[in-house]
Amino acid sequence: MLADKRILLIISGGIAAYKSPDLVRRLRERGARVRCLLTEGGSQFVTSLALGAVSEDKVYQNIFSLTDENEMGHIRLSREADVVLVAPATANILAKMAQGIADDLATTALLATDKPVLVAPAMNVRMWGNPATQDNIKTLSRRGVGFIGPDEGDMACGEFGLGRMSDPNDIADALEDFFRKGQPLDGTRALVTSGPTVEAIDPVRYLANRSSGKQGHAIAAALAGLGSATTLISGPSHQPDPPGVDIVRVESAAQMLDACAKALPVDIAVCAAAVSDWRVEAQAGEKIKKTGSRKTPTLKLVENPDILASLSQAGNKRPRLVVGFAAETENVTANAQAKRSKKGCDWIVANDVSAGTGTFAGDDNTVHLITKDGVEDWPKMTKTAVAGRLADRIAEALGGNT
Repeated sequence: MLADKRILLIISGGIAAYKSPDLVRRLRERGARVRCLLTEGGSQFVTSLALGAVSEDKVYQNIFSLTDENEMGHIRLSREADVVLVAPATANILAKMAQGIADDLATTALLATDKPVLVAPAMNVRMWGNPATQDNIKTLSRRGVGFIGPDEGDMACGEFGLGRMSDPNDIADALEDFFRKGQPLDGTRALVTSGPTVEAIDPVRYLANRSSGKQGHAIAAALAGLGSATTLISGPSHQPDPPGVDIVRVESAAQMLDACAKALPVDIAVCAAAVSDWRVEAQAGEKIKKTGSRKTPTLKLVENPDILASLSQAGNKRPRLVVGFAAETENVTANAQAKRSKKGCDWIVANDVSAGTGTFAGDDNTVHLITKDGVEDWPKMTKTAVAGRLADRIAEALGGNT
């Protein structure tokens, strides 16, 4: 959900500033681009060198720096961001914001910005409860400033109470929630399955398939990008984790089914995983060795659970929209239409994975969307583009903001 979001992080002078490098890391893990603005007070607790290293960007500090003003300027600095985050936000900077004071680079940038402002307060419990601070909070809230925390707990001064800066992961979560608001899938929950499943034969060998997980991971990222709280249930894959998505890693079809059941209820289910149809009835406890004879071991196979059918027939926990995938090597649309009818899902995304198409492990895909209304033939496009188009269709089917 934070993928490519530009965040201007203002670090003011509280002890909680020592958490700032970790906060930058957490935001960047979720795909955000972070530019840091360090106040003079903040520099007493964290260095610009540390912030520059974790953000991989220049750190801005002095409004009277001719270099900084020439390269960026406080106006551009405050406006070339999707959101301005003040963390930690001390009682001092909150007071300056409320009064419109602009006596350093941070407060000048805040006064000049035309972008949303979020603050994560951090101060002593008595400073937080002081009527002056509470009046400033009310003033800023009326102006649309968003507050993240503070939390209750032990403080550096030895006291206990409300005033601790929220944990960096909680701040990152709050930013994701902020960007979800107003998105077409805001308020929905989705689960996406991706990658292959592997079925053990013995402790060394297994049955599997060639799925890379590229398409399923891209779909999870696209749904999260439209505001849906998305869980990705993935078999073994080398694809990077999509930002803003909860990841559940599994190996077998049975584990994937169990993870899907635990994720319910959701509004959207997209079954893009290439689930192994079969598993060995009885896994060997030890590695199966050659005997030296001409006799070849026989594997007895049994059917794996049908995850798509299970989600399509989940009773009162059935998702509002269930989308399956059909990887076919012949009669692509005919086989997919039959699969949709048999499984009971709403849509099927069919694609040709026969030799020579390069679909498995490739970057491109050619799909056909099959619904109750018929077949839509989509042109060849990247898997990311397929994911975006499918997410848009899902948002349209669910009626936009829900």
